[in-house]
Amino acid sequence: MNEYTYPILFGVVVGTIARLVMLRTDYRQYPTYLHGKVIHISLGFIAASLGTVAVPAIMEKEFTAVTFLTIAASQFREVRNMERNTLTELDAYELVPRGNTYIEGIAVAFEGRNYLVIFTAFIATLSYLVWNVWIAIVISLICYLMIRKFMSGATLKELVNIDHHEIHFEGAGLYVDNIYIMNIGLPKRQEEILKYGMGFILTPKNFNVRSTIANLGQRQAILHDVSVSLGVFRDSGTPALVPLIKRDLDDGRIGVFLLPQDKDVDKAKRIIGAVPVLENAIRMPSESKANKKGGDNG
Repeated sequence: MNEYTYPILFGVVVGTIARLVMLRTDYRQYPTYLHGKVIHISLGFIAASLGTVAVPAIMEKEFTAVTFLTIAASQFREVRNMERNTLTELDAYELVPRGNTYIEGIAVAFEGRNYLVIFTAFIATLSYLVWNVWIAIVISLICYLMIRKFMSGATLKELVNIDHHEIHFEGAGLYVDNIYIMNIGLPKRQEEILKYGMGFILTPKNFNVRSTIANLGQRQAILHDVSVSLGVFRDSGTPALVPLIKRDLDDGRIGVFLLPQDKDVDKAKRIIGAVPVLENAIRMPSESKANKKGGDNG
C-alpha cells in the first residue's frame, strides 16, 4: 500500500456507483436483467479504473501512461457498436419496432455514460489527493447531480400539445381529426379499428418543432413506446392492424393512430408526453442564417 491506494479505491468506487446510478431498466426493458446489467456494470468498473489511475500517473509525471485513455475511447466506441447491433437484431422481432434513429440514440447514450464515469472517477480521485476525503465526497455528490442532469433529455410534452381525437372513416379512408392515416377496405377490419383504435393530435409549439416531429425516427419512437406501455392489438401478418403516424402538410401537426390493449386516454397522453426527443431528430431551421433577418447572404 502507498499514498495512492485509498484515493484509487475511492475513485473506483465512486465511478462504479455513478454507472449504477445511470443504469436503469425501465418500461423499454433494456438493458435486460440480469446479464445485460452485469456487462454494463463491469464496463463501468473498467471506466472508473481508467479515470482513477490517470490521476496518479499525471502526478508522478508518467504522462505516457495517460495515453491508455485513447485506447479506452476506442473500446467504448465498440460498446456503442455492440448496443447498435444487438438492438437492430432484436428490432426485427418487435410487433412495433423501435426504428434505427431510436436505436442509434440508445447506443450513443451507452457510450457517453462510460465517459461520464471516467470523468467522475477522475474528479473524485483528484479531489481526494488535492484536499481530503470529505471534500472529495462533496464533489462526488455534485458529480452525481450533474450526471442526473445529463441523463434526462427533453421529452415530447415540452415540444407539443397532445389532444385526444376520435378516429373515423370517410369511405375507406381512416382519419384522426382531418389527418388521413390509411385506407381500410374490409368492413370487418374497420369495425376492429373503431373498437380498439385511439387517435391523438400532436400540435407543435413552435416552428422548429415541426421539423423535429416530422422525423420518421421520432414518429416511430412514439409508436414503439406507447405500444410497449399499453400493449398493441395486432399480430404478425396483419398489415391493416398497425399503428401509424401521418402529418398534416399544411400546419405540421401529426395524427397518431394507436391500437392499444389498454384504452386509457390519460395514460396514453402521459406516455406520449414522456417519449424522449431523439437527438438525431432535432432540427433548428430558425437558427439558419437564411431564416434570420439581416443574415449573411454571402
